[in-house]
Amino acid sequence: MRLVGRLAVGVFKESVRDRVLYGLVIFAAVLMAATYLLGQLTAGQDIKIIKDLGLASISTLGLFMAVFVGIGLVWREVERRSIYNLLSKPVTREQFILGKYAGLVLTLAVNVAAMTAAFYLVLAYMNWNADDIMRRSWPAPALDPALMIAIGLIGVELLVVTAVALFFSTFSSPFLSAVLTLALWVVGHFNDDLKHFDAVVDSRPAVWVARALYYLLPDLSAFDVKSQVVHGLPVPAAAVALAVGYGAVYIAFLLVAAMLIFQRKDLQ
Repeated sequence: MRLVGRLAVGVFKESVRDRVLYGLVIFAAVLMAATYLLGQLTAGQDIKIIKDLGLASISTLGLFMAVFVGIGLVWREVERRSIYNLLSKPVTREQFILGKYAGLVLTLAVNVAAMTAAFYLVLAYMNWNADDIMRRSWPAPALDPALMIAIGLIGVELLVVTAVALFFSTFSSPFLSAVLTLALWVVGHFNDDLKHFDAVVDSRPAVWVARALYYLLPDLSAFDVKSQVVHGLPVPAAAVALAVGYGAVYIAFLLVAAMLIFQRKDLQ
């Protein structure tokens, strides 16, 4: 595990030097502040707009970080041939994959934390600037603790997407990995429709294929509780626990598959 930790720190240091990540975080902070101005366009609904746009910004920008950094973690090392130096040391291919994943997770955690801080600063200003009548009209407090549930599940979703990007990067080019990861992210948010595909078509083979894809592809809608939180609706603890457990199992499956593929990859 010490070697995995060293690899993770190396990935983190390399990632934070990437100006793209700094640009995304700065853009996120500006976007969070802009939500306050956008919220003023709809009287009485401003806090919901701010929360909705803020959570969507964290999710979307986190997605781009996970995809466009994750797809190059393996490919970059192979292309530079620096992987030969790593594997000539007492580092196995499995440790290499785990270290790369852990490093990107650390990078994502720091950047999501920065975006969350910017988000809460906007909400704190909104709460400070509002009067008692306006506060009572809100479906939930500006600094509602439930927001952290939504952000936490966004984080779990990003961990799954990161594992997907790393999985594809073990056997395809960065461009194809990005396309496949983004496509899977889109499909994952509509995964539940595959379960009820029999209500749309009469073909039994098509229904069987759709049902197989439903169980095979990630169900990312399980991590989306933004709407409930924004409207002040309760999020059951059982649903949160089930989503976290599902994410952990799916991540483990993807990492094992990535390690098996990379173990058999010809690096010559």
